[in-house]
Amino acid sequence: MRKDIIKFGGKPITLRGREIKAGDIAQNFSAVNQDLSKFNFYNDTKGKIKVISVAPSIDTSVCSLQTTTFNQRASEFKDDVEIVTITVDLPFAQKRFCGAKGIENIQVVSDHKDLDFGEKYGFVIDEMRLLSRGIVVVDRDNTVKYVEYVEEVTNEPNYEKALEEVRKLI
Repeated sequence: MRKDIIKFGGKPITLRGREIKAGDIAQNFSAVNQDLSKFNFYNDTKGKIKVISVAPSIDTSVCSLQTTTFNQRASEFKDDVEIVTITVDLPFAQKRFCGAKGIENIQVVSDHKDLDFGEKYGFVIDEMRLLSRGIVVVDRDNTVKYVEYVEEVTNEPNYEKALEEVRKLI
């Protein structure tokens, strides 16, 4: 476990898992799709530039905004980029949210079962069993090019900085 400068509502939190950095090889991870099938990061994003949008829960205003923003921005990149939002919400809640908000341009997957992504990428909030907020950009060869652990979990990530990094890879 690591004590980071990450805060939730102004209070320090502990992030569990290995901190990932630019230059690292993105580890494969599994999650759960909305239809309860297995999501495999390497297989389901093969050959694409990847944006992993990490959020605590889509049922909160900032997480909802983060997910809808990436859904809207996804059209800028056509088939070159795969955007994956990951939360620990149950797949049923994710499916309901995506249907209500018209989320069709990105994948929204759940890390609720094993926290496989959260542990491998260092995003698990130990005190809450939620994921911290952030963005990870990964190139076609699975090398991490950009990472943001948002310092205050209740704030939005830096969309423009992440998408700037994506444009460099296209």
